[in-house]
Amino acid sequence: MRPIILCTTLVLAAPQSARADSLAQSVITDQIRAFQADDFTTAFGHASPGIQRLFGSAERFAQMVQNGYPMVWRPGEVRFLDGSGTEGRHQQDVMITDRAGRLHVLRYDMVQIEGTWRIDGVTLLARPDFNA
Repeated sequence: MRPIILCTTLVLAAPQSARADSLAQSVITDQIRAFQADDFTTAFGHASPGIQRLFGSAERFAQMVQNGYPMVWRPGEVRFLDGSGTEGRHQQDVMITDRAGRLHVLRYDMVQIEGTWRIDGVTLLARPDFNA
């Protein structure tokens, strides 16, 4: 009986994970589009409450992204890689080719707040050794 329960749990986890991937990717895409349009209020709205408290305003948040993550502010190409998570938390890896053709892989830490995914941090991962 236990193996059947385990298999059922694994089967149910896969669709939930795929749904979390899709929802997280949608939020990330919307934030990147907002940056491209210089709509920093919308971009800031996708940040978690903790990130919003840390920066205090959409303008300071935008300045941090422009200076620290220019590939997010003005990407060339965005490609979603692996995502994983647990209840209420998700990590989504994203490969961004900047406008100069350089590759960057970023890990977005997502948190679910009142049923909505919000970006809780972004980490620049080691530069990949391949071309897109």
